[in-house]
Amino acid sequence: MSDEAVGGRVFFSNVRRSLDEEDEIRLVSVGVDIGSSTSHLVFSRLVLERVDNRYIVTEREVFHESDVLLTPYTADLTEIDAQKLGQFIDKQYEIAGIDPMSIDTGALILTGVAVRRNNARAIGELFAAQTGKFVSVSAGDGLETTLAAFGSGAAARSDREKCRVMNIDIGGGTSKIAVCVNGEVAEMTAIDVGARTLSFDADGKITRIEEAARRFAGEVGLKLEMGQVPDPARLDAMIERMAERLMEAVSQPKLSPETASLLRVDALKNEQKPDVVTFSGGVSEYIYNRQKAGFGDLGPKLAQAILKRVNAWGPRLERPDEGIRATVVGASQYTIQVSGSTIFVNPLDVLPIRNVPVITPELPLEAENLDIEAIATAVRTALRRLDLHEGEQAVAMCYRWGGSATFRRLDDFVTGVRKGLSVHMDKGFPLVLVGDGDIGGLVGIHCLEEQKMTNPIVSIDGINLKEFDFIDIGAMLETSGAVPVVIKSLVFPTSTALGRVESAKI
Repeated sequence: MSDEAVGGRVFFSNVRRSLDEEDEIRLVSVGVDIGSSTSHLVFSRLVLERVDNRYIVTEREVFHESDVLLTPYTADLTEIDAQKLGQFIDKQYEIAGIDPMSIDTGALILTGVAVRRNNARAIGELFAAQTGKFVSVSAGDGLETTLAAFGSGAAARSDREKCRVMNIDIGGGTSKIAVCVNGEVAEMTAIDVGARTLSFDADGKITRIEEAARRFAGEVGLKLEMGQVPDPARLDAMIERMAERLMEAVSQPKLSPETASLLRVDALKNEQKPDVVTFSGGVSEYIYNRQKAGFGDLGPKLAQAILKRVNAWGPRLERPDEGIRATVVGASQYTIQVSGSTIFVNPLDVLPIRNVPVITPELPLEAENLDIEAIATAVRTALRRLDLHEGEQAVAMCYRWGGSATFRRLDDFVTGVRKGLSVHMDKGFPLVLVGDGDIGGLVGIHCLEEQKMTNPIVSIDGINLKEFDFIDIGAMLETSGAVPVVIKSLVFPTSTALGRVESAKI
């Protein structure tokens, strides 16, 4: 989107199209996934059609999937080689027949070592010319697990088939496990089991050893040395041990100390066996026989070892909607809403703000007496689910108000939210609250006047948001006292996000 406004309207950057004058809008988008092991792109076209004063995503077409690149590293293997990565990205745009500046919108997903500060900065510079068009997401274990669950179609399947679906995303360094119920991620975990914890050259000599590989090797008495060919029998035993640890993590309510020590987040409860299991990530290509060739890692044999155990476990094995590309977001959809006029912004120059991730905690706001600790806990849980709990950027908290807006209820609500967002507040980020009702002004005034909050406050209402949304909030419109809100929704293949309705009044 362009920041230019003509006659109070916001225009698409390429052809200066106005949302309020067109019945159909076509967008070109790109999803870019850069991870520790592989990098790839997906180019899509979105069609949005007007229904009354709203736009519905009616069509999503993937018109080019890039090659999958083994993420290039510098000689010391500590940083991603941004130059080689840039050459790959440029080549994929050329093959797709797309000028980078003709992209309307996109999503850049960084996972694993790509998230590290130096790598993220270098990768970000590759897309500097398109800043503002891209949603940039640095995905830690929690968010990467969630993205894989939605991108693979596991979340949508759990809603469509009314069953319990477990998605196991096996990548180069870790495996991410999500249990989906009713279209949502109910539980998740991540474990240090991955195909490229050990890598080899064409002669079978070791070229890379991760700490997790050393641990597994030690358990089976395998000696690992750079430049040496490992003992084949003990290497097979190591792969079997990796598969055993993964299966313990996905199936057992009580874990051995060895398996527990490999977890990167809290363990699954495993109180109920899933009805369906799907696999995504690089190793899934071998599980579903979509890939035969090896890439100098443990992938093919690890897939066989895991598949053998899952088949013996019992849940129905199904193909995902997306495998290795599960964390590549199909598109980032721009829609526009305008807030209600009962809003509060202090100070006014805190706006505009851009690319703010949205959290949608399950807040208990119906009771007459609000539970402050329950509100704070719900906010922290939502932050952790999207890897936003360390307070490295501002977030927008979406809430659905219930009941009356008495002084006591407002005070308990604000107190609970402040406690839940304490890490962000302590770092001076603005408090951004987005409601769907008409009490944004009351909430904002209470934050400033009653709770003497010193952080900037943006409290708006009349907006509908979902998890995985990112928002831009523009400066206040002088004529109405409202603010324009640009919503960037991550749209997953075959998910319920496709067909989502958004208001587009300007």
